[in-house]
Amino acid sequence: MPEQTSTILSPFSPLQIGPLVLRNRIIKAGANEGMTPQGLPTKALVKHHRDVAAGGVGMTTVAYAAVAQAGLTFSHQLCLDAATVPHLRVLTDAVHREGAAACLQITHAGSFTMMRHGGSRAPLTASTGLNAFGVMYGVFFQRAMREADMSLIATQFADAARLAREAGFDAVEIHMGHGYLLNQFLSPLSNRRRDRFGGDAESRVRFPAMVLRQVKDAVGADMAVCCKLSVTDGAPGGNTADDSARMARILEGEGADLLTLSGGRNVESPWALFGSALPTAQMKAAAPHALAKLGIMMLEKRTPKDLKFHELYFLEASRVMRQAVRMPLAYIGGVKSLENVRQLLGEGFDCVALARVLIHDPALVNHWRTGDVTGSACDSCNACVAKIYDPAGVCCVYGPPADPTLTRILAAAEV
Repeated sequence: MPEQTSTILSPFSPLQIGPLVLRNRIIKAGANEGMTPQGLPTKALVKHHRDVAAGGVGMTTVAYAAVAQAGLTFSHQLCLDAATVPHLRVLTDAVHREGAAACLQITHAGSFTMMRHGGSRAPLTASTGLNAFGVMYGVFFQRAMREADMSLIATQFADAARLAREAGFDAVEIHMGHGYLLNQFLSPLSNRRRDRFGGDAESRVRFPAMVLRQVKDAVGADMAVCCKLSVTDGAPGGNTADDSARMARILEGEGADLLTLSGGRNVESPWALFGSALPTAQMKAAAPHALAKLGIMMLEKRTPKDLKFHELYFLEASRVMRQAVRMPLAYIGGVKSLENVRQLLGEGFDCVALARVLIHDPALVNHWRTGDVTGSACDSCNACVAKIYDPAGVCCVYGPPADPTLTRILAAAEV
């Protein structure tokens, strides 16, 4: 853990992560925007991140760019290929003009998909068996990856990072949380392998560490290479903070420039990610078919009845991570005020990552800087989560609605 000093860092002081220097210590976390309805970046996506950059963050993170078609959760997500680069360049240029850095979250869904890729009904993952998520979408089974599959997907991550560099991004974030492919290896809830990629925490992190190593080799001299890591799965039998700390030490050894600490799994414990119940009524209304509605009804039954939001809900688990490694860490989870940020920096976290409060007010960081406000009026209702299925994309239900025309215009289109 970094040595504590009597001087607490200012939230508005610069931060170096790898080769990148951020203007301050507040990051827009990756959170699905729902602004790529054709699988390509739109004017809406550019505006979303330009507004946050203009609002004062040090870096904004574009969410969920699949490294391959088979890595999509659903068909209208962004898949990083040559066709997306010109559109993403418009976005990074807009962010840079506002003085912020731009990060692209690169990932692969594994079994967490609503699609049948190439006629396959068994997407690749850590272990063979029933696909608990895909069953709602007619993707009933999943297949354990072989080492040749791992080699191919690690190469796809590295190739995606090179494309991100070409598109002008300053950093990439390898998504290792929330139940997507790399987390399917990390978590004992989904990894039942008996080879060198399964078993104890150090073995379960072997494939994600391979991916990190290849991405670092591809772009590490030019870009910050970050990882999003769950501090806890938030479900019985899943990773604990101690497990995740053991994995974090290995990722630190492989050269990760920053770990963004999150938690929860999209199937087993999605409420853990948000620290509060999901808006299931709105989600059912937006569900594409009856099986999806059934899945949401099952989620309602499994959500803890006594769940109540509280600020800094991942703090205890994240403290374990802070004690385990010396590398930069970004805290995420229930940050609602400038006082929260100062407390976290005082405890040795290097920066904070915000999502819902910046959807509520993209200019929140500037408001904190000027002293106009010290907190956030976001009430963690999570209605913005259901908005990712809206034709206009994500927005706060308490603010002005997003403009649906912008999601119909590609980012690089002449208008």
